[in-house]
Amino acid sequence: MSNGLNIAKSGALDLLSLGALVHRLDPGIIPFRKANKCDIHVSGGEFNVAANLSDCFRLNTGVASAMVRYPIGDLINERVRAMGVKSFYRYFDHDGVTGPNMACVFSDQGLGVRAPVVFYNRCNEAAAQLKPGDFDWKQIFSGGIRWFHSGGIFSALSRTTPELVIEGMKAAKAAGAVTSLDLNYREKLWKISGGLETAQQTLRRIVENVDVLIGNEEDLQKGLGVKGPEVTAKTESKLDPSTFFGMMDDVRKQFPNIKVVATTLREVHTTNRHDWSAVAWINGETHVAPTCELDVHDRVGGGDGFAAGLIYGLLTGASNEQAVRLGWAHGALLTTFPGDTTMATVEQVEAFAKGGSARIQR
Repeated sequence: MSNGLNIAKSGALDLLSLGALVHRLDPGIIPFRKANKCDIHVSGGEFNVAANLSDCFRLNTGVASAMVRYPIGDLINERVRAMGVKSFYRYFDHDGVTGPNMACVFSDQGLGVRAPVVFYNRCNEAAAQLKPGDFDWKQIFSGGIRWFHSGGIFSALSRTTPELVIEGMKAAKAAGAVTSLDLNYREKLWKISGGLETAQQTLRRIVENVDVLIGNEEDLQKGLGVKGPEVTAKTESKLDPSTFFGMMDDVRKQFPNIKVVATTLREVHTTNRHDWSAVAWINGETHVAPTCELDVHDRVGGGDGFAAGLIYGLLTGASNEQAVRLGWAHGALLTTFPGDTTMATVEQVEAFAKGGSARIQR
């Protein structure tokens, strides 16, 4: 069955992501209150998708974001280049005292029964100052653009960032691109930006311009206000896709423009042992990936890994089922590496997607 998407066959950019770039400080299994050294990972939910598609799947990708002229900005920019992602920056000068800054995420990895702990410093973040008019979309898309991606985290940063997302999506659609959004509903961020009502009003306006939506039941219910069946049994499996699929009729009624909705399914037994699957509703058809047991090294970025693999499958003409499997396989592999972005090869992803290793349960 067709996926319902009108994907351009070629373009100078296979995908452009619009979002915030951040750096993540990672002390490994040591909690921050006892840490004395950290690794630095460059991340950003939107950027991760572009980076994964470039480095693993060998597509031509770009990122539109804010960049601050100071050493942290230089570090982040170097990692963007290292992943093969073309940059389109709105530059800001750092005043040496108050910023603006590149956002910082603090995230230890946890171990066993001790969960990872994540917290942020997004004070005076440059990306939050981005607004409509900051990017010349006509110039950026002049060579052709096949896919445009953004996310709910970037949309929550300020009153101007969602307007920029809408501007970018409208320009991308005018240029012939498919548009996608990862809802990534984060209560703490939206609380600063106006709370649940503001989140739903804002995200619903954005989703009116979206073809492909990434989000789980909570994202759909809290981020968009979509009603769905309640899961009342405490023993209900987190890998059961029935609740997700039960919400699709309402999604389709409220947003007839949406052609694809997809998400990962994860049941966490310990920090380092998860059951992993994925589901997608594609143009009226439902797909469920296999379930595998994951030995997790670093869970951050797994969802972005899934999104990248799914988008790769759709961009390259894979069947709907194969596209879901590619997303599932890449997301699984990404959790075995340190950091937020991929270290896998497309050959490894394709082999795993076909069913080899990790004790797949059919």
